[in-house]
Amino acid sequence: MTASTELAIRLRRAAFNRALAEADLAAIGPLLAPNVVMVTGSDSAVIAGRKAQLLAWKREFAARARTTYVRTPETITVSTVEPIALEQGKWQGTSAASGEHLASGDYSAKWRKSGGDWVIEAEIYVTLA
Repeated sequence: MTASTELAIRLRRAAFNRALAEADLAAIGPLLAPNVVMVTGSDSAVIAGRKAQLLAWKREFAARARTTYVRTPETITVSTVEPIALEQGKWQGTSAASGEHLASGDYSAKWRKSGGDWVIEAEIYVTLA
């Protein structure tokens, strides 16, 4: 189960990255748990709930100087006692217009299997460069 769970989460992360690149809010929603929490990388703003996160992404997608983000998982640790997993990796933000590197760092994400799909329950980002 660990290998198939890891693959499922990696595929879900790839879908999230595609949705961010394509500014596709409809594709992001199903990847998030209803009570998802995100702690942003630089100012540690807490964005609580799927609706709040979708509103934040909507604003980001509409920004004149839009930044695109890519999360690259390095490890996925699957719980042996609960339907949860921990993803850890690197993130990078680049200018959508120029491709210029703007910021990057590390992240951790907690996933939970819910209704047959893996959804993000919590993410924390740290800006390191």
